[in-house]
Amino acid sequence: MLNNEKNKNLFLEPIAVLVLSRSRKGFIRKNIQKRRSLPVQIIKDQKIVEDSWQRLVEITADEILPTGDIIVPFAYWLDNKEVLLKRDSKLGVCIDGDDETEEVAKDLKHFDLIALDFPAFTDGRAYSHACLLRERYNFQGELRAVGDVLRDQLFYMQRCGIDSFQLREDKDMEDALNAFTEISVKYQSAADGAEPVYKYR
Repeated sequence: MLNNEKNKNLFLEPIAVLVLSRSRKGFIRKNIQKRRSLPVQIIKDQKIVEDSWQRLVEITADEILPTGDIIVPFAYWLDNKEVLLKRDSKLGVCIDGDDETEEVAKDLKHFDLIALDFPAFTDGRAYSHACLLRERYNFQGELRAVGDVLRDQLFYMQRCGIDSFQLREDKDMEDALNAFTEISVKYQSAADGAEPVYKYR
């Protein structure tokens, strides 16, 4: 009888582990879904529009990528180029202040969109990325500001060549549109191609 009970427990233990493993996998995948950013609307070309892109903030090694246009971390692109290039949909990458613009520029032909992460209002490294991508490397795709993106930054981001903006969730997009027209005079040339005021003299 004892032997039977022992054998019964040995048989049940792997099943319990399997169930827990599946539950944990489901829990992790649920959290990843929450970390994916798919805003309903963004500002693009000074208009509020529906967004078709899915930004994948964290991706596990065994995760199946969703269909449709996706934005992946630049580090994920470096490790998974072959898989990503086999997809039929558009591809974008997200770069942060620690990424080297020169490294991103090597693969520009594969990107329809580059998202620039602003982790904080005071972090200006993404402005430099934008200027270099537009002016030095002639990137013609969409440049998108993501992260801690606020109304007062939009005019200056646009001057650097950024043409779409995912505002912080607590900000009013209708009000943010006014930021593009509040300053009418530009004193310097920039990536947006606007004529500086001295050329009108």
